[in-house]
Amino acid sequence: MSKIGKLPVAIPAGVTVSVKDNVVSVKGPKGELSQAVNADLVSVEQKDGELCLKTLAETKNANAAHGLYRNLIHNMVVGVTTGFSKTLIITGVGYRAEVKGKLLVMNLGYSSEFIAVIPEGLTVTADNQGKVVISGINKQLVGEFSAQIRKLRMPEPYKGKGIRYDNEVIRRKVGKTGVK
Repeated sequence: MSKIGKLPVAIPAGVTVSVKDNVVSVKGPKGELSQAVNADLVSVEQKDGELCLKTLAETKNANAAHGLYRNLIHNMVVGVTTGFSKTLIITGVGYRAEVKGKLLVMNLGYSSEFIAVIPEGLTVTADNQGKVVISGINKQLVGEFSAQIRKLRMPEPYKGKGIRYDNEVIRRKVGKTGVK
């Protein structure tokens, strides 16, 4: 049995959860999300304002699915109540980003601009200081889009130029010191 899967998922006030045909739907103040659950490995039941997951077999796959589905459902509940956000910092001379409608336009030191289409369900804000905030209710979508943006210009260790997460620490290298 999974250690994470044993924990019940608390359902806060204002959130409705329905389990129908192996699909868990969560509806809250920020929106609605749904997740299909493998009925051969895990069963989901709702009682006393909590969701409890149980494994149907004692196999390695069932234990893995037990923890996975519990965390996915927990992330859906958190997403529809508070939401998720990631902050990217763009560092470099002439590096900047701006939002134009449903497009994120970035100058990252190349001869042409990078244009990224903002997916449905995400909101992106960019300021003049090189800070880009990506937020939404789907944790997977927020993380994937921010990783794709970061991948366009990874931070380099000598001058620290590039796109990094706000909590990421770049290990700097000294570089050449005039040794002949």
